[in-house]
Amino acid sequence: MTQVRSRQEQPASQTLSRGIRILEVLADAREPLSIDDLARRLDVHRSVAYRLLRTLEDHGLVARDGTGRVALGPRMAALAAGVAHDLQAEALPELTDVANEFGMTCFLSVLDHDECVTLASVEPRHAVASVAQRPGTRHPVTRGAPGKAILSLVPGASWPADADAGLREEVSDASSRGWFESHDEVIPSLRAIAVPLELRGRGPAAIAVVYLASRHEPAEIAARLARSAAVIRAALGD
Repeated sequence: MTQVRSRQEQPASQTLSRGIRILEVLADAREPLSIDDLARRLDVHRSVAYRLLRTLEDHGLVARDGTGRVALGPRMAALAAGVAHDLQAEALPELTDVANEFGMTCFLSVLDHDECVTLASVEPRHAVASVAQRPGTRHPVTRGAPGKAILSLVPGASWPADADAGLREEVSDASSRGWFESHDEVIPSLRAIAVPLELRGRGPAAIAVVYLASRHEPAEIAARLARSAAVIRAALGD
């Protein structure tokens, strides 16, 4: 049974946990960060942050520019490509088709504990402006269209503790029509539409688009996403 698990449990290794947290902070950042920035966000002394960064740098997981600011390193791309490789391989052509057809960023999200995490993302090729949705981006699974689409595949008893009756009713109502919509829930002014992607032997997932405005009706976009979900399921033998 799929279960949403809390990330608040005490880590077995504080050093490893801090190193992973650095990677998460850098993935969420819009620009390279200084060592002082990272130390402050991790609530550790600068020397501790520096030692962690040196180890991550040795493995190519982070890199420093000429000013000493830190960003994710090239090795992270190779590691990310290996996560659910077959799912990403089958999803990317569909994400690309949808992105270019509607001029919207299209992405694949999966469940990680109590968060919705972007696994793969494609921006439209010729759009005047598009919304960036970087792989590794995460937010609570209780917010946003892809999160709610994922929750529709999770037994109610395993939802996060903060899921109230209003959210449960909203997810139930949207499940009956087969698609989910959100506005201003994760990032102000942005809209999202998502459909659930249920695959045998895998955790719950969703395909979604994110955009500012569109001439396309939400139901039209949702129908196209549903067709892509069906193609991915068929390609993976589901």
